[in-house]
Amino acid sequence: MKLIAAYAPGVAQQQFEAYRGDLLAHCYRMLGSVEEAEDLVQETLLRAWRAADRYDPRRASVRTWLHRIATNACLTALEGRSRRPLPSGLGPPGDDPRAPLVPNLDVPWLQPFPDARLSRRGGGDRGGDDPADAVQQRAGLRLALVAALQLLPARQRAALVLREVLQLPAAEVAEALDSSVASVNSSLQRARATLRSAGPVLEDLREPADPGERAVVERYLIAFEAADVPGLTRLLADDVVLEMPPVPLWLTGRAHYREFIEGVFERRGTGWHAVPVRANGSPALAAYVPVDGVLRAHSIQVFDVADGLIRRCVTFADPSVFGHFGLKDVVPG
Repeated sequence: MKLIAAYAPGVAQQQFEAYRGDLLAHCYRMLGSVEEAEDLVQETLLRAWRAADRYDPRRASVRTWLHRIATNACLTALEGRSRRPLPSGLGPPGDDPRAPLVPNLDVPWLQPFPDARLSRRGGGDRGGDDPADAVQQRAGLRLALVAALQLLPARQRAALVLREVLQLPAAEVAEALDSSVASVNSSLQRARATLRSAGPVLEDLREPADPGERAVVERYLIAFEAADVPGLTRLLADDVVLEMPPVPLWLTGRAHYREFIEGVFERRGTGWHAVPVRANGSPALAAYVPVDGVLRAHSIQVFDVADGLIRRCVTFADPSVFGHFGLKDVVPG
């Protein structure tokens, strides 16, 4: 196999570009921000292009080599930065569904990741069109996992993502982190112990999605657009969780969720429009609110569905994230 240096730079760059979606997902898992991940992917590809003459395919696949560069770029970027949480990671749930919704813009909130940005070449040299690999990649983007990763020190986070999500051998993880296999295994043990306290997030990597989740969210969409609060409520689990970054308030329970939605329609009116999307390996809706005869971007709602019911809805009430999904800020009413 020839070294990349034997090819024209344009060919090398094209080969690297095939991994852009895979690298974007990796950097997002590390950083929790799509914008910051995009910047780090650009830096990774630039570093790779400049170092192409030093790449040796006998030591690592292109995919592993690129992820090593991306991981080190992320570790540098994370120095001195605070974690990106969801509201549930900052304090206990609220007890007043009618409380004023006051955004806290001082918190660097976790952002949603659009599944469409995850390249089918996600498996790279391991056969990127393998459906099983695609499922693993999407599971590795689930909000519960990405939020839990934010609890880990940066190097533990990197070790866990490389080993559990990308499924690199421990020896390759050690090389990527300029460490030893023993040190990597120790980091993994500590990381797994921390994540166990955050819930069964690692097990979610191996569990198939609820086969009926799309149908449940489609019924939710119909009820939401019709302002049918009883219809929405019937789709909720008893212990459903509702989060609304950048508002730090979060709520639990079907009754609180119902009262909150009633308040939304009272304050903002009816006639909302929703567009189905996929985010973080889960079904999602892009919600538009009617304002002065047009529909304006309001929120991306990401759902966890199990046993035919919605268990969690994270509503990212930040219109700026619509651009990540290729959606317009305003559509005709």
